[in-house]
Amino acid sequence: MARLQGFSDMSDIKREDIHIIGRYSSWSEKGIETMLKDHVYNSKASWQKFLRLLFISLGVGFTAAGIIFFFAYNWAELHKFVKIGLIEGLIILITAVVLFSKHSLQIKNILLTGASILVGVLFAVFGQVYQTGANAYDFFLSWTLFITLWVLISNFAPLWLIFITLVNTTLILYAEQVAHSWSEVFLFTLLFGMNSLFLIGFLAAKKIFSQLNAPKWFLNLLGLASASFGTIGVVIGIFDDAEPSFLVLILLAFLLYALGILYGLRKKSGFYLSIIPFSIIICLSAYFIKLSDSAGMFFFIGLFVIASVTLVIKKLIDFQKKWTS
Repeated sequence: MARLQGFSDMSDIKREDIHIIGRYSSWSEKGIETMLKDHVYNSKASWQKFLRLLFISLGVGFTAAGIIFFFAYNWAELHKFVKIGLIEGLIILITAVVLFSKHSLQIKNILLTGASILVGVLFAVFGQVYQTGANAYDFFLSWTLFITLWVLISNFAPLWLIFITLVNTTLILYAEQVAHSWSEVFLFTLLFGMNSLFLIGFLAAKKIFSQLNAPKWFLNLLGLASASFGTIGVVIGIFDDAEPSFLVLILLAFLLYALGILYGLRKKSGFYLSIIPFSIIICLSAYFIKLSDSAGMFFFIGLFVIASVTLVIKKLIDFQKKWTS
């Protein structure tokens, strides 16, 4: 254990760290194997817990899908009160199980996620029964608002993912159906800024509140969504000369990308150090096409992409070697 004194928390140790220490020390193979089993490999109990949660999640998901298909197939034969009453009854039943049962917190959060999906089904059925004639964004906005309290209370990453997806969908549909004066660049600037704020907020809250449930896959999805919206917005703005919000998007992207690079270097995260350069490569390629769409320019862009991607990969490998040395 003396060889591992540099690690403040044994949960931070990685497989590569153990192998590097074992390679340059007299650590026995048995000691290395024991350390891997104790702090790296998942135990039988961990696999059982994972499979139990996986099957519960699949069960809830398939149940929600079955309810949707049930209504789709038997729509004409069901009375309107039966249609709405069945879904409301299921939502009340699931909520009661979450509130009053003695199941674990994770199981309750999974059930609450299923109930959140049923809320969307309820609004869809209500709109079909009474033909409200509302815009599609109204449906997603109502769905978002009515599950907000559950999202905040549960602090469950999959439920947060559903919530953020609904917020993005609401904003996109609002721009298409109501805010006709919004340009595409302005819309993607809003999406880029909003998802970046979500990501920054979760990163800051996770640092302040250790109990915040913000797993790495969730943060990476947020980062990927933010970079995607920013890249699409910049590419559209490059080909739209008369768009005033393009300058705002460029400045925002420059600021957030710089923060992302600094954060990646500080946290030794190859994810941010890869998606940001690739986004910049795409934007520069679009700019070159804007300058000229000749065959020579496309040949140059091909060489540029090959050289820049190779350079990014080489730098990532160099960083990885430096971080594990």
